[in-house]
Amino acid sequence: MKSVYILLSNTGSLPTRAIKAVTSAPYNHSSISLDKDMKRIYSFGRRKPTNPFWGGFVEEDFVQGTFSWYPYSTCAVYELKVSRRTYQKLERIIQAFIRNHKTYFYNYIGLLGVPVNQPIDVPASYFCSQFVSETLRRAGVTLFEKSSALVTPDDYRMHEDLTLIYEGPLYEYPFLHSYAWYHPKKYRSFPFRKYMKQQVKSEVLGIYEEEGRTYQFRDGFIKPKKILISRKWNNLKRLLSIHS
Repeated sequence: MKSVYILLSNTGSLPTRAIKAVTSAPYNHSSISLDKDMKRIYSFGRRKPTNPFWGGFVEEDFVQGTFSWYPYSTCAVYELKVSRRTYQKLERIIQAFIRNHKTYFYNYIGLLGVPVNQPIDVPASYFCSQFVSETLRRAGVTLFEKSSALVTPDDYRMHEDLTLIYEGPLYEYPFLHSYAWYHPKKYRSFPFRKYMKQQVKSEVLGIYEEEGRTYQFRDGFIKPKKILISRKWNNLKRLLSIHS
């Protein structure tokens, strides 16, 4: 037997909070992973972290992808046991999505059919939970009797064939392969000056540090400074409240 993993997540972004206000579900995004450490994890979502309206098939990246913009995301990870043959089918199906990723789009219209229980299938388009359900169905695993276009992330949470193996902060998931990367909740400060110096050397001068001496940050070039400024501002407000 082999295992695949379904990740349900909540980033706390504005669109997620809006969906949560309607569904009252704790998680509003779902992904499928072929590994316990989430190295090969796929879904339908934002192609670019800064643009919530341009969606499609994505190979999710915890280091530089959308999740890295929301370091306090919460999640639930479920394990599903499948046969070796089914696992191989899943790999082939997902490889087809990877090869043709530019031809797939996010099924925004399909979302409208879920509240009224009317499936809306759009060619080459899926939303996240629809993609996970349909991918499993094509591999021979039918989790739900209803159409994949009606499956929501909360449906996975309630399924008896799925085993919950973790629930809590996403970046504290013990098997996450990128766990060693800088996390603002884990460290009190970030060596921003050294990081900036490293970026100038690597990006401008083309000089790269030896492995083990680099300062990594999931969110790229700007986010560390934003976090430091935010922390200083919060400390200032706390001091002012104490003295007032």
